[in-house]
Amino acid sequence: MTTRTDGRALAGLAALLADPTRAGFCLALLDGRAWTAGELARSAGVAPSTASDHLTRLVRGGLLAEERQGRHRYVRLADPSVAQLVEDLAGRAPAPAAPPRTLRAASAQASLAYARTCYDHLAGRIGVLLHDALLDQGVLDRAGGLALTPAGVAWLTDLGVPVEPLRAARRPLVRDCLDWTERRPHLAGALGAALCRRFLDLGWTARGTGRAIRLTPAGGPALAAALAVDPADLAPPASRDTGPARA
Repeated sequence: MTTRTDGRALAGLAALLADPTRAGFCLALLDGRAWTAGELARSAGVAPSTASDHLTRLVRGGLLAEERQGRHRYVRLADPSVAQLVEDLAGRAPAPAAPPRTLRAASAQASLAYARTCYDHLAGRIGVLLHDALLDQGVLDRAGGLALTPAGVAWLTDLGVPVEPLRAARRPLVRDCLDWTERRPHLAGALGAALCRRFLDLGWTARGTGRAIRLTPAGGPALAAALAVDPADLAPPASRDTGPARA
């Protein structure tokens, strides 16, 4: 009986994401913001009434949380674990068979693949590079599972990121998150979120359209120095062979 009940519950959860519109809503909400039902309807190209029905199912299923302000209904992913679930599933989904049909779509896709937010931490090529560079520098270690090292505490202190509040967080301090474009891990957990915020606060990165993140002119060299990597490694794909990245 227990196995049957658990199976039904899992199937019910899977059914919530088995619809392209609902799955698209969850992917859009990986930017970490709260969206109105109307904004999500426009992003998916569906009628507001259709979006409302889908959102009600996602809220009742525990994947989204909602709040109302006046006439507006705002929704967001319920918590970081839901973002992890969505990103992990996206990382295991097959790549789109057809290339983008327009230059605008291709540019947007390239921007997301380069750097984006995965709920509240960095993803894309820059997110994976950050993950790997912190391992190379000894900030993180895999000897007993991914963990922050004493040298990493000193590195974070120099960067202006206090560690104790992160250790006290309810979520894991550090965690691998499979990147759906790079197909390799980027850094999640409380530390991944803190570094994403810190880079934005320092002006090293800035938000682009939707989930996209870009390096600022000053941020590229500063981040390269902090991570001890070649600045050319941080350049967007279109500019890697033609010169420094432009913001």
